[in-house]
Amino acid sequence: MRSRYSAYALATRNDDLGHGLLHYLHSTWHISTAPGEIELRPLGWSGLEVLHAQEGGDAAVVEFKAFYKVGGKAEVLHETSRFVRIDGAWKYIDGDIR
Repeated sequence: MRSRYSAYALATRNDDLGHGLLHYLHSTWHISTAPGEIELRPLGWSGLEVLHAQEGGDAAVVEFKAFYKVGGKAEVLHETSRFVRIDGAWKYIDGDIR
């Protein structure tokens, strides 16, 4: 979860790092729910707070708040995400936004 947040926070860069991070985000998405292309709005991400994480075998749930600014206004994304482990790597399936 933290690595995906970091990738989102830095991926809006219009350089090799930004393009590599978009590739990373796509590679951490489960193939059944991954978008064809990832388009990111230029948000000013400012922090991540993991509220709860629960792992059971090859499945996990993470509840978090991600903080950002749009047009100078502070916003928060509050989501409960589902992950599955495939060949040792965690893949994002989907999330419920609160």
